[in-house]
Amino acid sequence: MAQHGWGGNPPTSDHEARQRIIDATAACIDRFGVAKTTLSDVATELGVTRQTVYRHFGRLSDIVGEVAAQDAGAFVDRMIGHLDGVSGPAEAVVEGIVFCVRTIPREPRLSLLLQTGDESAFGRGATSDVAVQYGALMLQRFPVDWDAAGITDADLDGLAELIMRLITSLLEHPATSARGDDELRGWLERWIAPALRR
Repeated sequence: MAQHGWGGNPPTSDHEARQRIIDATAACIDRFGVAKTTLSDVATELGVTRQTVYRHFGRLSDIVGEVAAQDAGAFVDRMIGHLDGVSGPAEAVVEGIVFCVRTIPREPRLSLLLQTGDESAFGRGATSDVAVQYGALMLQRFPVDWDAAGITDADLDGLAELIMRLITSLLEHPATSARGDDELRGWLERWIAPALRR
């Protein structure tokens, strides 16, 4: 690993270098916004050349994806905390969707997952195999006994895809999600919950 640059404090491992690049990208996104952040901005933030950044990440969108993924982990932890005390599958899914629709727009980095201008981002990739698998893993963390409800792992993949499509649609078209929490809950209870109550 090259020892020059890095503002006089070079990383001690490739893992540390990658994390510092991710952190610098997050700082640039917070300062400039995702659309105006460039690889040059990230390199300048770190005190390195663009080539140094390229050594660890092939594209800026790869780094942005890592920023979003790290924020997504903390978001899922908060959502699971929000679902504490909810045990039925239908109720958990409804509350999870309401939580996402209300929380994601207030968290700029998390909203990176929903950018529609980049095909590698969540908006268009919401139903990619990787995204569906991540969604299914998230559902497995819900405080729900899926087996007792007759919902298999394969069912969770399909449910994850449906939820991601629905959340993406509600967030991309805010006029359709302008309902208050109780109204949104009622709408989801009417149309989504019955599929989970067999």
